[in-house]
Amino acid sequence: MKDFTYTALPSRVVFGPGKLATVADEVGAIGATRALVLCTPQQRAQAERVGALLGDRLAGIHDGAEMHVPIESARTARAVARELGADCAVAVGGGSTIGLGKAIALDSALPIIAIPTTYAGSEMTPVYGITENGIKTTGKDVRVVPKSVIYDPELTCSLPVGMSLVSGMNAIAHAAEGLYARDGNPVMSLMAEEGIRALAAGMPLLRDSPDDIGARSQCLYGAWLCGTVLGHVGMALHHKLCHTLGGSFNLPHAETHTIVLPHALAYNSSAAPDAMASIARAIGAADGPRGLHELAQRLDLPLALRDLGVAEPDLDRACGIALSNPYWNPRPIEAGPLRALLQRAWEGSEPRP
Repeated sequence: MKDFTYTALPSRVVFGPGKLATVADEVGAIGATRALVLCTPQQRAQAERVGALLGDRLAGIHDGAEMHVPIESARTARAVARELGADCAVAVGGGSTIGLGKAIALDSALPIIAIPTTYAGSEMTPVYGITENGIKTTGKDVRVVPKSVIYDPELTCSLPVGMSLVSGMNAIAHAAEGLYARDGNPVMSLMAEEGIRALAAGMPLLRDSPDDIGARSQCLYGAWLCGTVLGHVGMALHHKLCHTLGGSFNLPHAETHTIVLPHALAYNSSAAPDAMASIARAIGAADGPRGLHELAQRLDLPLALRDLGVAEPDLDRACGIALSNPYWNPRPIEAGPLRALLQRAWEGSEPRP
């Protein structure tokens, strides 16, 4: 066994159907009295429901969350929090909304309570991302870790099936890279494999029965584990590519992860055989990268970057950006193989080492 260092992040988790009703108690538990509820315009109704549950603890609702957290939207939200005298933020939604909460916390130290409605996993991490001038910059800071997370599977029922499934693949990506992270450890590897297993088993059930709370609960449980992995260990090539593609070409986050993941894993397969064996075992496949590609096919998920609007000439620019400031990766990141990876992801072809 290799040497390792494990540092647990402080986080309170409340899990179960109907737990949304505890939101006012969670605000009180962190010593706050005036909560600003954050959401996207599309999730305003859910935010108003949370506001009603907060009662006199509600400072206001801000529905300005956007994909990839443009710096302008972050500045606006910070100003709203100051104007309303909010002493905490309640982020209701997926990665975009929780990311906005983190952007507020980064500068103001305003504590966050997260109520995820997708499987993105951002709520369990100190990772933040802000996009400025078409470039998404990420970082880590424990100030942005939510103080409390309410996982209520009933809230995910409003998420369309297709979005639920790509969100689940996004979560799997967090755990998959955690298995070969430079700062990985046995505790996170156990969580990673179990998280992948729970999602791979739950997503087909969810597709067939979208209102099945048992399936929704299994997927949310898996997403919690996968997000926890992402919060404790580093990211590698897959996340670098998705941050590059998402921030520079404004691509949908979960769909981009779904498409790129099997190809990034195939790129690293020779350098991380134990990780690939864990992934294969978790999904019941002979080969981890191909197995995830086939799972996406069975679930009718997007397989090609060109279907997201990426033009083939854009691949050279994406490759250049990814090479300019690469994350650590178990296999050296080289221009030729990386460009070939992007080509296969653009075409939607089978992943190859």
